[in-house]
Order: sequence, then structure tokens, then C-alpha cells
Amino acid sequence: MAQIKITLVKSKIGSDKSQISTLKALGLNKTNSSVVKEACPQILGMVNKVKHLLKVEEVK
Repeated sequence: MAQIKITLVKSKIGSDKSQISTLKALGLNKTNSSVVKEACPQILGMVNKVKHLLKVEEVK
């Protein structure tokens, strides 16, 4: 599977509890923090839920 780099670019302040817990499950705590994850359906669903706060790019 392909890998994706997920970066938190906007603050989670003002988001509802489910979105904040989704970010925590992805491993994103502070603004501008990044993680590299496998692009499995579960991770892509989580990214889709909070896509307005993230920047996603493919890692080669």
C-alpha cells in the first residue's frame, strides 16, 4: 500500500469532540505536526473526517 504524510495545518480549537479525538488517534497533537501512515481505508476515513484541518501528501 501507499504511504501518506498527514500534517495538521489548522488549530483544533473550536472543533467538536469527535474531531479532536480523531486527530489524537492519528497522532496529531500540535499545529504543524506530521505523521506518516499507510493509506488503508480506516486511515483515509479518519483523514476525510477532518480534512479541513489537514494537508495530505503522498510519500514515495
